[in-house]
Amino acid sequence: MTPQSISTIASVSLSLAFSYIPNLSDWYAKLDSIHKRLIMLGLLILTAFGSFGLACTGQGKAFGLQLTCDQPGAITLLQSLILAVMANQSTYLITPKKTNNL
Repeated sequence: MTPQSISTIASVSLSLAFSYIPNLSDWYAKLDSIHKRLIMLGLLILTAFGSFGLACTGQGKAFGLQLTCDQPGAITLLQSLILAVMANQSTYLITPKKTNNL
């Protein structure tokens, strides 16, 4: 599995989770847009570091991760992170939002 595919799956999954999981989506909906973006960015960075950590410990191969623990691997990871942020925000924009009916 390529880093790009893992980052895309993770970013879309996070966006859908924060849009559809009942208590999580309610909590997330109350945040302002800056905090929402920062939370998603933080989670995507954690996912990227987790992937790199798996690659560096040699456990990435067990998951089919095609990432190396070197400078080219880090550059690939950074490119994947940028794609993940774009996919995450795009997915969030197209998912339906709850309206607050008072």
